[in-house]
Amino acid sequence: MAPFPSPNAEPQDSPESYVGLEVSVARERARERGWSTVRSLPPGAIVTMEYLVGRLNFEVTDGTVTRSWKG
Repeated sequence: MAPFPSPNAEPQDSPESYVGLEVSVARERARERGWSTVRSLPPGAIVTMEYLVGRLNFEVTDGTVTRSWKG
């Protein structure tokens, strides 16, 4: 039987720390802190509910991060 894969640990980083930042600054900071995927979404976007370890989501209004969450 094959071993179970062990996912990489998520960065020990608070998603709330990105709220209020300009999206390009937030994206660069997230990559520097170890997030493997950074996704920017418009307000109210319909997204699937799968959780991806290492992904950080930004809701962006007028170029500014208004909400941020893991997965």
